[in-house]
Amino acid sequence: MRQTRRWGMGVIGALLLVAFSAHAAQPQATRPVADMTGQVQQVPRQPRRIADLWFAHNELTIMLGAADRIAVTVDRPATRPWMFRVAPALYHAIGVNGPAVNAESLLQAGVDVAFVPNGSATAAALRAVGIPVLVAGFSDVATLRRSLDMTAQVIGTAQARDVAQSYEAMLDRVVHDTRARTDTLPPGSRPRVVHIQSLHPLRVDGRNTIIDEWLSIAGARNAADGVDGNMKPVSVEQIAAWNPDVLILGPDSGSFDPAADGGVWRNIAAVKAGRILHNPSGVFPWDRYGSEFPLQVAWAAQMLHPDLFASTNMVEQTRAFYREFFHYDLDAAQAGRILAGLPPLDDAIGTGPVTGTGAH
Repeated sequence: MRQTRRWGMGVIGALLLVAFSAHAAQPQATRPVADMTGQVQQVPRQPRRIADLWFAHNELTIMLGAADRIAVTVDRPATRPWMFRVAPALYHAIGVNGPAVNAESLLQAGVDVAFVPNGSATAAALRAVGIPVLVAGFSDVATLRRSLDMTAQVIGTAQARDVAQSYEAMLDRVVHDTRARTDTLPPGSRPRVVHIQSLHPLRVDGRNTIIDEWLSIAGARNAADGVDGNMKPVSVEQIAAWNPDVLILGPDSGSFDPAADGGVWRNIAAVKAGRILHNPSGVFPWDRYGSEFPLQVAWAAQMLHPDLFASTNMVEQTRAFYREFFHYDLDAAQAGRILAGLPPLDDAIGTGPVTGTGAH
C-alpha cells in the first residue's frame, strides 16, 4: 500500500513538473520598448505587477490608469498623503525604502516590469534575474513627454495612450499660453528667484533642471548663479550674496525662520519685501519631477506676475486637473490645501473618485 502511495505521488509530481515546464517553456507575449536611455527591453504586453521605484514616476503610472498594477512602490502615505488619497489601490502595494531593492524580493512579489530613476544601481541586478527594467527619469518638459509616452507604451492600454495624448496637448497649451505673456517681459521685470529644496541642510536647485525651466516659463530668472543641477548645497551667505527678489520654499523644505543663521536671512531682498512663497504639493510636489508640472507653471506665473495672470483661478484649475487626469473630485477646500502644500484632512474627502471613468 505504501509503495502504491509513493508511486501515485511520484506520478502526480511528475505530471505537475511536466505541466509547469510546458508553461515555462511558452514565452510570455512581449514587445520591445526603449527606455529613457535608449536601451530596449522586452516587456509583457499586459504587465500586471509593476515595481515603481522612482518616487516621481508613480504619479505618471497613476495618471495613466495603472494604480492597481503597482505591486511595489517607494512612495508612502506618510510622505505622499494626496497620492494615496487619490489612488487608494497603493495601500495594497508593497512599500520599499528607496529605489535600491533586493531583486529576489521583487521576484517573490511577482513583479513583471520595473521602472527606475536615472543612474539606478538596482537595474542590473533586476535584469539579471529576468525582470525587464526601464529607466524612466526625466529632466525637462521634452523628456517628461518621452517618459510619459514610454510608460503608456509599457502599460499597453488604450486608456493609457489616450490620457498621455490629452495630457501632452494640455501641457503644450499651458506652456504656450504662459510664454505668450511672459516672453514679452524685459529682463528687469523678471524677478530673480532662488528655489530652496531644503532648509536643513540648505540646498537649492540650479540650471539644467525642470525647476529652472518652469521658472523661465513663468517669467522669472533663476538667481542661483553658478549652480548646476538639483538639490545643491549652499550657504545662507551665498544666498545673501545672490540677494534674490523672491524665495520659493519647496513643500518638503522645512520651516523657515528669518532669525536663523544669525539673522542673515533678514538682509535678503525677498525677506525684507515679504516675498517668500510656499510651493504647492499634491499627488507629488508640484515643483519637482511630476505630472502636475502644468499646475506649477500656472501657479508660479500668477504668484510672480499677478497683474499679467489676474484671471487665473488656481483652485478651479487644480480641481479640473484632478478630475480629468486623476479621476478624483476635489472640493474647493481640498484644492486650497494642495495649493498651501498641506495634507488632506480626515474629513476632507470631497466626493472621492469619479465613478464610471476608469477611476483608480
